[in-house]
Amino acid sequence: MNTVYLKFELLRSLRNRRFFIFSLAFPILMYYLVAAPNRNDHNFGGDATHHTGLFAPQYYMVGLLAFGAMVAALAGGARIAAERSVGWNRQLRLTPLTPRAYLRAKVLTAYLLAAFSIVLLYAAGLTLGVRMPFGHWVHMTWLVLIGLIPFAAMGIALGHLLTVDSMGPAMGGGTALFAFLGGTWFPLTGGGLFVGFCKLLPSFWLVRAGQVGLGGKGDPWGAEGWIVVAAWSVAMAAFAMWAYRRDTRRV
Repeated sequence: MNTVYLKFELLRSLRNRRFFIFSLAFPILMYYLVAAPNRNDHNFGGDATHHTGLFAPQYYMVGLLAFGAMVAALAGGARIAAERSVGWNRQLRLTPLTPRAYLRAKVLTAYLLAAFSIVLLYAAGLTLGVRMPFGHWVHMTWLVLIGLIPFAAMGIALGHLLTVDSMGPAMGGGTALFAFLGGTWFPLTGGGLFVGFCKLLPSFWLVRAGQVGLGGKGDPWGAEGWIVVAAWSVAMAAFAMWAYRRDTRRV
Protein backbone atom coordinates (compact mmCIF):
# COMPACT_ATOMS: atom_id res chain seq x y z
CA MET A 1 0.00 0.00 0.00
CA ASN A 2 2.77 2.45 0.93
CA THR A 3 4.65 1.98 -2.35
CA VAL A 4 1.47 2.16 -4.39
CA TYR A 5 0.48 5.44 -2.77
CA LEU A 6 3.91 6.97 -3.36
CA LYS A 7 3.76 6.02 -7.04
CA PHE A 8 0.24 7.44 -7.29
CA GLU A 9 1.34 10.74 -5.72
CA LEU A 10 4.29 11.12 -8.07
CA LEU A 11 2.26 10.38 -11.20
CA ARG A 12 -0.59 12.65 -10.13
CA SER A 13 1.77 15.55 -9.52
CA LEU A 14 3.49 15.11 -12.88
CA ARG A 15 0.09 15.20 -14.64
CA ASN A 16 -1.01 18.42 -12.95
CA ARG A 17 -0.55 20.94 -15.76
CA ARG A 18 -1.49 24.03 -13.75
CA PHE A 19 1.04 23.13 -11.08
CA PHE A 20 3.75 22.60 -13.67
CA ILE A 21 3.06 25.97 -15.27
CA PHE A 22 3.23 27.82 -11.95
CA SER A 23 6.05 26.02 -10.17
CA LEU A 24 8.24 25.17 -13.16
CA ALA A 25 7.50 27.49 -16.07
CA PHE A 26 7.04 30.67 -14.02
CA PRO A 27 10.57 30.68 -12.49
CA ILE A 28 12.07 30.01 -15.94
CA LEU A 29 10.11 32.89 -17.44
CA MET A 30 11.17 35.18 -14.61
CA TYR A 31 14.78 34.12 -15.07
CA TYR A 32 14.87 35.04 -18.75
CA LEU A 33 13.06 38.33 -18.10
CA VAL A 34 15.61 39.54 -15.53
CA ALA A 35 18.77 37.74 -16.66
CA ALA A 36 18.65 37.93 -20.45
CA PRO A 37 18.85 41.76 -20.60
CA ASN A 38 21.93 41.55 -18.33
CA ARG A 39 23.67 38.65 -20.01
CA ASN A 40 26.80 40.72 -20.59
CA ASP A 41 27.01 42.15 -17.08
CA HIS A 42 30.05 40.74 -15.27
CA ASN A 43 29.95 43.37 -12.51
CA PHE A 44 26.47 42.81 -11.14
CA GLY A 45 25.70 45.02 -8.15
CA GLY A 46 28.93 47.00 -8.60
CA ASP A 47 30.06 50.21 -10.25
CA ALA A 48 33.17 51.79 -11.73
CA THR A 49 34.89 51.93 -8.35
CA HIS A 50 33.70 48.61 -6.93
CA HIS A 51 34.09 45.48 -9.03
CA THR A 52 32.02 42.57 -7.71
CA GLY A 53 33.00 39.98 -10.31
CA LEU A 54 29.42 38.69 -10.29
CA PHE A 55 28.02 37.44 -13.61
CA ALA A 56 24.39 38.63 -13.63
CA PRO A 57 22.83 35.52 -15.28
CA GLN A 58 24.70 33.35 -12.79
CA TYR A 59 23.53 35.38 -9.80
CA TYR A 60 19.91 35.35 -10.97
CA MET A 61 20.08 31.62 -11.66
CA VAL A 62 21.20 31.03 -8.09
CA GLY A 63 18.51 33.30 -6.68
CA LEU A 64 15.67 31.92 -8.77
CA LEU A 65 16.94 28.43 -8.07
CA ALA A 66 15.97 29.01 -4.46
CA PHE A 67 12.70 30.70 -5.47
CA GLY A 68 11.62 27.92 -7.86
CA ALA A 69 12.57 25.20 -5.40
CA MET A 70 10.63 26.94 -2.61
CA VAL A 71 7.55 27.20 -4.83
CA ALA A 72 7.75 23.51 -5.71
CA ALA A 73 8.22 22.47 -2.08
CA LEU A 74 5.44 24.66 -0.69
CA ALA A 75 3.03 23.81 -3.50
CA GLY A 76 2.62 20.37 -1.96
CA GLY A 77 0.48 22.10 0.64
CA ALA A 78 -1.92 23.32 -2.04
CA ARG A 79 -2.50 19.73 -3.16
CA ILE A 80 -3.14 18.66 0.44
CA ALA A 81 -5.66 21.48 0.92
CA ALA A 82 -7.43 20.43 -2.29
CA GLU A 83 -7.55 16.80 -1.12
CA ARG A 84 -9.04 17.85 2.20
CA SER A 85 -11.74 19.89 0.47
CA VAL A 86 -13.10 16.81 -1.31
CA GLY A 87 -12.63 14.42 1.61
CA TRP A 88 -9.78 12.45 0.02
CA ASN A 89 -7.65 12.55 3.16
CA ARG A 90 -10.50 11.12 5.19
CA GLN A 91 -10.81 8.24 2.74
CA LEU A 92 -7.08 7.57 2.99
CA ARG A 93 -7.37 7.18 6.74
CA LEU A 94 -9.69 4.22 6.15
CA THR A 95 -6.92 2.40 4.27
CA PRO A 96 -3.84 0.59 5.70
CA LEU A 97 -1.72 3.64 4.74
CA THR A 98 0.28 4.74 7.80
CA PRO A 99 0.76 8.42 8.73
CA ARG A 100 4.51 8.00 8.31
CA ALA A 101 4.11 6.64 4.79
CA TYR A 102 1.66 9.42 3.94
CA LEU A 103 4.02 12.15 5.09
CA ARG A 104 7.01 10.47 3.45
CA ALA A 105 5.17 10.37 0.12
CA LYS A 106 4.31 14.07 0.38
CA VAL A 107 7.93 15.01 1.14
CA LEU A 108 9.36 12.87 -1.66
CA THR A 109 6.85 14.30 -4.12
CA ALA A 110 7.83 17.84 -3.14
CA TYR A 111 11.49 16.98 -3.65
CA LEU A 112 10.87 15.41 -7.04
CA LEU A 113 9.16 18.54 -8.30
CA ALA A 114 11.85 20.74 -6.76
CA ALA A 115 14.43 18.66 -8.61
CA PHE A 116 12.61 19.33 -11.90
CA SER A 117 12.71 23.05 -11.15
CA ILE A 118 16.43 22.92 -10.36
CA VAL A 119 17.32 21.05 -13.55
CA LEU A 120 15.29 23.44 -15.73
CA LEU A 121 16.92 26.50 -14.18
CA TYR A 122 20.37 24.99 -14.66
CA ALA A 123 19.53 24.42 -18.32
CA ALA A 124 18.31 28.00 -18.66
CA GLY A 125 21.50 29.28 -17.03
CA LEU A 126 23.63 27.34 -19.47
CA THR A 127 21.84 28.99 -22.40
CA LEU A 128 22.87 32.42 -21.05
CA GLY A 129 26.51 31.49 -20.57
CA VAL A 130 26.63 30.25 -16.98
CA ARG A 131 29.63 27.96 -16.56
CA MET A 132 31.25 26.43 -13.48
CA PRO A 133 33.18 23.29 -12.50
CA PHE A 134 31.10 20.13 -12.18
CA GLY A 135 31.90 19.86 -8.48
CA HIS A 136 30.37 23.28 -7.89
CA TRP A 137 27.09 22.20 -9.50
CA VAL A 138 26.96 19.12 -7.27
CA HIS A 139 27.88 20.98 -4.07
CA MET A 140 25.36 23.74 -4.75
CA THR A 141 22.57 21.29 -5.52
CA TRP A 142 23.26 19.26 -2.39
CA LEU A 143 23.06 22.33 -0.16
CA VAL A 144 19.86 23.54 -1.85
CA LEU A 145 18.19 20.17 -1.29
CA ILE A 146 19.13 20.30 2.39
CA GLY A 147 17.88 23.88 2.62
CA LEU A 148 14.49 22.81 1.26
CA ILE A 149 13.70 20.57 4.24
CA PRO A 150 11.92 23.26 6.29
CA PHE A 151 9.93 24.43 3.26
CA ALA A 152 8.71 20.93 2.41
CA ALA A 153 7.56 20.50 6.01
CA MET A 154 6.01 23.97 6.03
CA GLY A 155 3.98 23.14 2.91
CA ILE A 156 2.56 20.02 4.57
CA ALA A 157 1.65 21.98 7.70
CA LEU A 158 -0.10 24.77 5.80
CA GLY A 159 -1.95 22.26 3.64
CA HIS A 160 -3.48 20.70 6.75
CA LEU A 161 -4.37 24.04 8.33
CA LEU A 162 -5.62 26.22 5.48
CA THR A 163 -8.46 25.95 2.98
CA VAL A 164 -8.01 25.83 -0.78
CA ASP A 165 -9.04 29.50 -1.09
CA SER A 166 -6.56 30.71 1.50
CA MET A 167 -3.71 28.39 0.51
CA GLY A 168 -2.99 30.19 -2.77
CA PRO A 169 -2.49 33.68 -1.30
CA ALA A 170 -0.59 32.28 1.69
CA MET A 171 1.76 30.29 -0.52
CA GLY A 172 2.28 33.09 -3.04
CA GLY A 173 2.78 35.79 -0.44
CA GLY A 174 4.94 33.60 1.78
CA THR A 175 7.21 32.53 -1.08
CA ALA A 176 7.59 36.12 -2.31
CA LEU A 177 8.46 37.34 1.19
CA PHE A 178 10.95 34.56 1.86
CA ALA A 179 12.55 35.16 -1.55
CA PHE A 180 12.83 38.90 -0.95
CA LEU A 181 14.33 38.52 2.53
CA GLY A 182 16.59 35.73 1.29
CA GLY A 183 18.31 37.90 -1.31
CA THR A 184 16.79 36.42 -4.46
CA TRP A 185 16.49 39.75 -6.25
CA PHE A 186 19.53 41.63 -4.89
CA PRO A 187 22.64 40.78 -2.86
CA LEU A 188 22.34 41.08 0.93
CA THR A 189 25.71 42.23 2.18
CA GLY A 190 27.16 43.99 5.18
CA GLY A 191 25.74 44.01 8.67
CA GLY A 192 22.95 45.85 10.40
CA LEU A 193 19.61 44.84 11.88
CA PHE A 194 17.96 44.02 8.54
CA VAL A 195 20.70 41.67 7.32
CA GLY A 196 20.93 40.14 10.79
CA PHE A 197 17.21 39.37 10.67
CA CYS A 198 17.48 37.89 7.16
CA LYS A 199 20.21 35.55 8.36
CA LEU A 200 17.71 34.00 10.77
CA LEU A 201 15.56 32.80 7.84
CA PRO A 202 16.13 29.55 5.93
CA SER A 203 15.61 31.31 2.60
CA PHE A 204 18.75 33.39 3.19
CA TRP A 205 20.85 30.25 3.45
CA LEU A 206 19.00 28.62 0.57
CA VAL A 207 20.11 31.49 -1.65
CA ARG A 208 23.53 31.53 0.04
CA ALA A 209 24.01 27.92 -1.05
CA GLY A 210 24.60 29.37 -4.50
CA GLN A 211 27.80 31.02 -3.27
CA VAL A 212 29.46 27.81 -4.41
CA GLY A 213 28.21 28.56 -7.91
CA LEU A 214 29.44 32.13 -7.66
CA GLY A 215 32.99 31.04 -7.04
CA GLY A 216 32.89 30.85 -3.26
CA LYS A 217 35.29 28.50 -1.54
CA GLY A 218 34.60 26.16 1.33
CA ASP A 219 31.30 25.94 3.14
CA PRO A 220 29.06 28.92 2.21
CA TRP A 221 26.92 28.34 5.31
CA GLY A 222 29.39 27.94 8.11
CA ALA A 223 28.20 27.02 11.58
CA GLU A 224 25.58 29.78 11.60
CA GLY A 225 23.90 28.58 8.42
CA TRP A 226 23.78 24.95 9.49
CA ILE A 227 22.31 25.90 12.88
CA VAL A 228 19.59 28.08 11.30
CA VAL A 229 18.62 25.45 8.70
CA ALA A 230 18.64 22.66 11.29
CA ALA A 231 16.54 24.69 13.74
CA TRP A 232 13.98 25.57 11.08
CA SER A 233 13.89 21.96 9.86
CA VAL A 234 13.16 20.60 13.34
CA ALA A 235 10.60 23.32 14.06
CA MET A 236 8.77 22.89 10.74
CA ALA A 237 8.79 19.09 11.02
CA ALA A 238 7.19 19.38 14.45
CA PHE A 239 4.74 21.94 13.07
CA ALA A 240 3.79 19.59 10.21
CA MET A 241 3.22 16.68 12.59
CA TRP A 242 1.08 18.84 14.87
CA ALA A 243 -0.98 20.15 11.93
CA TYR A 244 -1.48 16.64 10.57
CA ARG A 245 -2.59 15.24 13.93
CA ARG A 246 -4.87 18.21 14.56
CA ASP A 247 -6.49 17.77 11.17
CA THR A 248 -6.95 14.01 11.50
CA ARG A 249 -8.59 14.39 14.91
CA ARG A 250 -11.35 16.51 13.42
CA VAL A 251 -14.63 14.78 12.75
